[in-house]
Amino acid sequence: MAEAGGDLRGALSDTVLSLERLDTDLFRGRHHWVPATRRLFGGQIVGQALVAAAHAVSREEQVHSLHCYFVRAGDPAVPVLYEVERTRSGKSFSVRSVKAIQHGQPILICQASFQLSQHSPLQHQFTMPAAPPPEELLTQEELIARFLQNPNLAEKYRRRLNKIQAENVPIDIKPVNPPDIFTTEQQEPKQLFWVRARGYIGDVDMKVHCCVAAYISDYAFLGTALLPHRQYNVKFMVSLDHSMWFHAPFRADHWMLYECESPWAGGCRGLVHGRLWRRDGVLAVTCAQEGVIRVEQKLTQSKL
Repeated sequence: MAEAGGDLRGALSDTVLSLERLDTDLFRGRHHWVPATRRLFGGQIVGQALVAAAHAVSREEQVHSLHCYFVRAGDPAVPVLYEVERTRSGKSFSVRSVKAIQHGQPILICQASFQLSQHSPLQHQFTMPAAPPPEELLTQEELIARFLQNPNLAEKYRRRLNKIQAENVPIDIKPVNPPDIFTTEQQEPKQLFWVRARGYIGDVDMKVHCCVAAYISDYAFLGTALLPHRQYNVKFMVSLDHSMWFHAPFRADHWMLYECESPWAGGCRGLVHGRLWRRDGVLAVTCAQEGVIRVEQKLTQSKL
């Protein structure tokens, strides 16, 4: 039986991303946090799939990209099996294909590519956006606590905030410009968060930090596409795919700035791009995701 709940303030790599090896390239993962949707968190499945793929390469090879399709909703009542195929092992690059399986059917298909370290004179990157340091900002939990202190807060919103507050998410999050959760005004489809894994991971194999970043990268990512459409209630929202490119070494248990933007939405789908920046301005990771978003018109109601 899958395990849900428990204390997730320990290192993600020792809890959520710890897999049980069943055979050479077969692993079993369990669940330690299940969102209010009662479907498995996509970041968990991506992160665990990358853990499984990483077990099938040498320590010297580091992941540089992954591409995943979510093909079925995950069932939080049973563990997930991860089946790895050693698709290609070359001199510089190796590809590993992973199927995440429940009830005999794939729920996620992932391909991860690994590379031996190589130097190149061709180097450039964008400039990190300006943002206050995380020490000057409130955590998501502290922001919610402020809202809940309002005695005139409508019960509808109080229940919603209490539900968010009760979720034992193994990630520290500090929004740079937190949106007003009660407004229906359109906002630019861009967000900035400081994020890090809870707990200490340390200077371990870089693949461990990449697996943790895969978990972190899916949290609140697709919601960026909703910011220009606050006049609607979300009826259904789920990720279709998730891609990542890893550029430079980083520590997932250190603060990184997560820059999220949505360049397009339409046809009941939304596209989001993300960049994870180290505090010293180095671009560490780039992400992209598309998801299904179905909405209905929101009824106008005061929050008081």
